[in-house]
Amino acid sequence: MKICTRLLAVAAGLLAVNVALAQAPAGSTGQCKDGTYTSATSKSGACRGHKGIQTWFATSGAPTAEKTAPAAAPAAPMAAPAKAPKQSAATMQQAAGGGPGMVWVNTSTKVYHCPGTKYYGKTKEGKYMSEADAKASGAHADHGTPCNK
Repeated sequence: MKICTRLLAVAAGLLAVNVALAQAPAGSTGQCKDGTYTSATSKSGACRGHKGIQTWFATSGAPTAEKTAPAAAPAAPMAAPAKAPKQSAATMQQAAGGGPGMVWVNTSTKVYHCPGTKYYGKTKEGKYMSEADAKASGAHADHGTPCNK
């Protein structure tokens, strides 16, 4: 009886994986534990912020499934809306404005960035102002390094 029960459990697990593979959007390399899909090229960080990887579909040098037991497939998983990929500071367009004597203040973190640095004019929220005004508004220098020493 135990063997029969175990075989049924294994068969159900394989069926769940096959159902997940059949419903995965084109180009998906894995499914996250929250039911969303990823098209990341490696498992490292593929489902960060989505409770981790449930199943990895990619076959190029990667294992086919996570070491955890497969969960039962949801009745009708809805794919999360596609999010725009995060842009790195290197690829982001610098905000218009700035100039000599101006720093970029990230208004959400209250950190200011000096001209010529990685995040100058490139954070999601921010504005240009003088370094003195930035300090007066409660902002502090990035990594504690002021622009004018």
